[in-house]
Amino acid sequence: NYLDLLADIKQVVLDKTGTLTAGVFEVQALNWVGPRPAEELLPYVNLLESHSSHPVASAIRNYVGAVDYSLKVADVTEVPGMGLAGTAEGKSLLVGNFRLLDKYAIPYAADASVYTVIAVAYAGVFQGYLTIADRIKEDAQDAVNELHALAVELTMLSGDKNSVVQDVAQQLQVDRAFGDLLPADKVNKLQELKREGLKVAFVGDGVNDAPVVALSDVGIAMGGLGSDATIETADVVIQDDKPSKIPMAIRIAKKTKQVVWQNISLAFAVKALVLILG
Repeated sequence: NYLDLLADIKQVVLDKTGTLTAGVFEVQALNWVGPRPAEELLPYVNLLESHSSHPVASAIRNYVGAVDYSLKVADVTEVPGMGLAGTAEGKSLLVGNFRLLDKYAIPYAADASVYTVIAVAYAGVFQGYLTIADRIKEDAQDAVNELHALAVELTMLSGDKNSVVQDVAQQLQVDRAFGDLLPADKVNKLQELKREGLKVAFVGDGVNDAPVVALSDVGIAMGGLGSDATIETADVVIQDDKPSKIPMAIRIAKKTKQVVWQNISLAFAVKALVLILG
């Protein structure tokens, strides 16, 4: 069924982190405004992030060091598409994007960085942020070029900061890109694309992508970095996380369909010949 659908795909929607980019984040800079000193608070941030499987958590761990489990963070809650909330030393601790701070009505200085920014708020006060950058996968450009050669239109949907998403889209020459999206926003965008009447494939890896993977005509998951929920929901799994396997899957589907029609045609021809001879 999915080989048949893949052969007719005219629109591929891609997640950014872990799909077109390696999902290997590195902390580029620490911008701290206090009042709690960074060296006191960052171990709690590191402990809170250890509850998440997001690549950002690994970047913070690499930057801060090993998680100190002698510290205590309670009431850990993941806010989809925003970050993590918890309680450290009896006071609230928030680690995530600026939308998380907006949700909890915490004032902060506007950020002008083009990169991904992880903001930290403690006891209802903005403390500062870490600037994090990801790198584009080696074969991502080849994948985009091959998909364009197959007359497939590309759209990128990401929960990441819009300036980062547009920068990656420009580098890779993706047709359309939308950033700052929550999981529900991704679903809405995909529904808009489906209303255009085209067969749509969605490629993603995170647990936030599972609803969109389920909604698309063909759901494709990255099998290495991908979350179990997304892999379980997907119709196609790319085991080595290479985006260049997306056009390969479409070409395999087209070739399979061609062989099927050859077989059907040959079967009818042989039956007709036998009937005539009979």
